[in-house]
Amino acid sequence: MTIATTPQPPYYAVIFTSLRQDGDHGYAEMAQRMIDLAREQPGFLGVESVRDGLGITVSYWASPEAIRAWKENGFHREAQTRAADWYAAFRVRVCKVEREYGF
Repeated sequence: MTIATTPQPPYYAVIFTSLRQDGDHGYAEMAQRMIDLAREQPGFLGVESVRDGLGITVSYWASPEAIRAWKENGFHREAQTRAADWYAAFRVRVCKVEREYGF
């Protein structure tokens, strides 16, 4: 995984922070499927993800409408119904990115 290449702000970030349940229960396959599907969605800008006990995935989007459309995507909704199989706890935070800098 690499640092996502994003446009000049403003754009939006969805931060998904999670603690996993024990066992895979189909998680790895579904997680890859969701990343692949998100990349096909209008308004998707990129994704960054890390897991070392605590998992953090940040997806970047062009607009709040693109985020809503992704949340309502049928395959994504199917994955959401399995959250209790995979996560002991999770939080979703939606943010507007107003500044970005780095090298």
